[in-house]
Formats: sequence, structure tokens, C-alpha cells
Amino acid sequence: MEDFGAGSRVFKSEERGVDQIAKVAGMSQRIQELMASVTAYFKPKNMLELGTSLGKGTVAMHIGHPEGNITTVERCPNTLAEAVKGFKRFSFNNITPVNALFTDFLNEDDQTWDLVYLDGGHTKDFTLFTFKQLLPKLHNDSLLILDDIYWSAAMTEAWQQIKAHPEVTVTIDSFHWGWVFFRKEQPKQHFVLRL
Repeated sequence: MEDFGAGSRVFKSEERGVDQIAKVAGMSQRIQELMASVTAYFKPKNMLELGTSLGKGTVAMHIGHPEGNITTVERCPNTLAEAVKGFKRFSFNNITPVNALFTDFLNEDDQTWDLVYLDGGHTKDFTLFTFKQLLPKLHNDSLLILDDIYWSAAMTEAWQQIKAHPEVTVTIDSFHWGWVFFRKEQPKQHFVLRL
């Protein structure tokens, strides 16, 4: 496995079994159910996941809204290959897996996204840089979900800066995730939700 972000708090080696990764990385079942509910409610046509890992989030997005198109980006080719095996096994045909650095993908990407799930990097500078890259690709009704906003003090600082950004109108802090909305017709508000 190749780690390109903050790395793992659990694994010290680059060699990891799929079962080990599945046990400690990616979404818990409860968070998968939440993601499925989010995509079922908002019904985003075009979804982007930055940080595929084994594809738990991708699968949840698909289950919630099977008609939506999902592009999922993962830098580690071995991890992405494992995720793709699962997508094929369950015949999830609307998922486009991309092996690339997030920044390289976003530099080339000209798609407008309805929902973006950022689950990678986990550093302040990387999160803020990726946020700035994403802004031109989002619209009034887009939803950006940031994973692990309390991963570290620096990640929490990144979350605070994103909340304060002038294009951000509504945010929801659900501890595990930071939800970011851009609806210009709404006054700036911040909510805290404990699930």
C-alpha cells in the first residue's frame, strides 16, 4: 500500500492485508448507512469520492442512489484494484475508478459535482488546497462532505477555515464529518449534530 496523506495511525508497514485494512480503515457500517441515506435523500447525479480505499464509501453512495454516477479516485493502485473487484462482483456499472493523485485528477477534471466526499490526505494544507481546487467544480446545490475533521488539531483548523470561507453558507459538524453547503439564498449558519 502507498500512503500519500497523513498515513495510518495503526499500520507501521506498507504491507497490509485486505482484511486488516477493512477492519480499521474506511467506513463503519453505521457511517455507510448514513452515506447511503445522504445519497438517497439528495439524489446527486454526479458524485466524486476522493479516497476510495477498499470502496466501502463508494458502495454506500451507490446503494443510496444507484442511478447516480460515481467517480472514485485512489492513488494506491493495489488498494484500488481490490475495490474494483468488489464493484465488479456486485455489477456496479456506474462507478468510474481512477488511479491518480487527487490534485492531478482535479487539475484535469472539468466536471461539475453534485456531491463530493473527501476522504484522503488528512492534513490541513492538503485539505485546504483540495477545497480550493474543488470550489470551481461545485454549484449552488452541491454538498461537500469532509471526512475526519477531528483527525488532528490541524485538520480541525482546516475545518474552521472552510466554515469561514465566504462561498460557504451552511455547515453541519457531525463530528466524524463536516458537511458543507453553498446555497447562496441561505444565511450563513453552522450546526452541530451528534449522531
